[in-house]
Amino acid sequence: MAPPPRRWSEPVLPDPQVLASLTPAMRGIVSGMARLEREPMQSKTPEEARQSYESGAEVLEIDRPVMPRVHDFHIPARDGTPLPARLVAPHDDVSLPALLYFHGGGFTVGSVASHDILCRELARRAGCAVISLDYRLAPQHRFPTASDDAWDALQWLARHGESIHIDPTRLAVGGDSAGGTLAAGCAHLARDAGLRLALQLLIYPGCSARQDTASHRRFAQGPIISAGLIQWFFGQYVRSDADRDDWRFAPLLAPDFDGLAPAWIGLAECDPLVDEGIEYADRLRAAGVPVDLEIYRGVTHEFVKMGRIVAEARQAHAAAAAALRGALGTEPASP
Repeated sequence: MAPPPRRWSEPVLPDPQVLASLTPAMRGIVSGMARLEREPMQSKTPEEARQSYESGAEVLEIDRPVMPRVHDFHIPARDGTPLPARLVAPHDDVSLPALLYFHGGGFTVGSVASHDILCRELARRAGCAVISLDYRLAPQHRFPTASDDAWDALQWLARHGESIHIDPTRLAVGGDSAGGTLAAGCAHLARDAGLRLALQLLIYPGCSARQDTASHRRFAQGPIISAGLIQWFFGQYVRSDADRDDWRFAPLLAPDFDGLAPAWIGLAECDPLVDEGIEYADRLRAAGVPVDLEIYRGVTHEFVKMGRIVAEARQAHAAAAAALRGALGTEPASP
């Protein structure tokens, strides 16, 4: 006889060995999330998933840093679509170097709003402007729309940055998860176009075509992000399985890593994506690209947005900002 269907009131905890590998703070978050009895994101419609993600996006974040300059504007995509963007800067009416940031969310959820605190904190600590882009999301806009939007935004900043008090000669790209994939892709496209970038800042980026590494197997049931959720995200994004073999979806498949911008890569130890992030760092180093790789022990995917409770998130903020300062030649706006 088949087992009775699970009721959502029955919390499911991760594998005990996985749970034991987490820091006490991270373990408390994971256990608490399991007890919230929420329906998994992959059982929702994309619209419902977006609403759910937005509603919880800042629950575990640090307090929102106050920025002297916050400017919402639009960047035109190649088809003329105005893409919403937000510039945050620790100084007003001063030409600053900038980080173009792409939010995570499996190409399906996430927004400028969901990553506003993180972008403000990077701007504060690094002393640079941060421009966050609302690239178009799946399934309404499938691959390669997000990649095209990201590259169009970077090209626009390089050509028109002075119009928004940005120094177009000192630009970096960055992002977390799917946003890290987009940032890595932009680094390749920039190199090929002769556009010099100061840094690629990649936070647990997606890099591989197939999710078949040891870490994907070990953390298939999560915590935070599971194999089922990853496949649901990619099912929204790719048009067919052939898209997975395009290096813009899987940067590890890029044919040439020579001459790419230096990289700061921050990974979570207990994350399905950790192995592909390490492999990407190895490919960059093998091509002679300077790489600073940080693996934060005992934390999961999405940890960088949990700074209210997780000390490793605050450590990652500081390390990423230090890398930006070194690459862009800036000073922190405040302690």
